[in-house]
Amino acid sequence: MNKVIKIFKKHYGYAYLKDLKNQGVHTDTIRKIRIDGIIERVKPGLYKLTDIPVISYQGMIDICMSMPQAVVCLHSALSYYELTTTVPSLIMISLRRDQKPSKIKYPPIKVFYFSYKNYEDGIEEIETKSGQIKIYNIEKTIVDCFRYRKKLGEDIAIEGLKNYISGDKYNLNKLYKHAKIGKMTKIIRPYVESMTAI
Repeated sequence: MNKVIKIFKKHYGYAYLKDLKNQGVHTDTIRKIRIDGIIERVKPGLYKLTDIPVISYQGMIDICMSMPQAVVCLHSALSYYELTTTVPSLIMISLRRDQKPSKIKYPPIKVFYFSYKNYEDGIEEIETKSGQIKIYNIEKTIVDCFRYRKKLGEDIAIEGLKNYISGDKYNLNKLYKHAKIGKMTKIIRPYVESMTAI
């Protein structure tokens, strides 16, 4: 039993079925500790310890552990950076257009398919005590919120930009760099100029 727990703890409390089998853990043992409530299934082939400390944004961690290719984006990323007063009811993730999402029981997700260039731009990996969150940086997140403003609501994109500019660490060069990559400069610039006008 201790051997199995050590395998989980080595990976932030998560373990893939294939890795457990490769380290000599029998499927009967996995079944037993699942019935006993020691572990729970996140998705087929992925389990986590039930007693790992739950932290803020645990759902994002679960998704990133389940789908290494997923990147937290848009309204969810805006919420993570505390640039919005609204909390999305599901976690928004991006995938490349040629990728398929894994089947996850919980939390609920909404997938946005990005072109290769937009998918690769601005990815950051944030380490937490419970695992890693793969998320777009703040500037890229704001650009994407303007790109998807018709789906998210323009008010969310404007609120995010306004809160970003009102902070003391905003970087317009970095914002415009991501806007140029995403072909959103003409859309974002008038808002920025209005908000930064003396």
